[in-house]
Amino acid sequence: MTDLRGRTVIITGGARGLGAEAARAAVRAGARVVLTDVLGDEGRDTAAGLGDAARFVPHDVTSEADWRQVAQYTVAEFGTVDGLVNNAGISGGSQLLEEQSVEDFRRVLDIDLTGVFIGMRTVIPLMKGQGAGGSIVNISSAAGLMGLAMTAGYGAAKWGVRGLTKVAAVELAAARIRVNSVHPGMTYTPMTAHVGIEQGEGKYPHTPMGRVGEPPEIAAAVTFLLSDAASYVTGAELAVDGGWTTGPTPRQPPGG
Repeated sequence: MTDLRGRTVIITGGARGLGAEAARAAVRAGARVVLTDVLGDEGRDTAAGLGDAARFVPHDVTSEADWRQVAQYTVAEFGTVDGLVNNAGISGGSQLLEEQSVEDFRRVLDIDLTGVFIGMRTVIPLMKGQGAGGSIVNISSAAGLMGLAMTAGYGAAKWGVRGLTKVAAVELAAARIRVNSVHPGMTYTPMTAHVGIEQGEGKYPHTPMGRVGEPPEIAAAVTFLLSDAASYVTGAELAVDGGWTTGPTPRQPPGG
């Protein structure tokens, strides 16, 4: 079992979906977790369900002031910030590039990319000051590993997260702060279920594995990267996508 005992982890977008599942996995591994989200009621409910090891803080990831509040609260409650999972994000909808407004494009980048930058910029001095290193996991996407139609803002942001992760990994290795990105493929969550995605074998022919991912599968990758089991892993991009970004499959012929 991945061991996170004695660690404190901030997880953004933790009210539901992948963020909530990552929080559950981290708590099971022994971590103390501070969940943040703009969804106050759901965030409080998720934290309450995790017991004394979890707290919730309302948080807009585009706000430097909010980030400072989250960091200060975490240190006041638990003493350290040992891990950060930058999970909060929006899709921006599905539109051709020429149909997406400049305002929508900027909004997606502000939340999905700039929010990651501000978060790292906020916690890095704390991790350095503690002297024990740390781990940052940035949630990108399969859309950050390949061109995916109808995702101009989202794709640009997720490629940006991938690049920002590598810059930070190089800069922070000497301080023993590891920085990695996770790239989920299509995963079954309330949001994807709402647009018709189904669970089960053979339900998603775009992947060699023929199905969508489950949130615990993504959470397991995040927990691994937070832990000492990944002590020699930094600057990596971990695709958890059933092989989707590997290439066409018999289920999805070229051009299919």
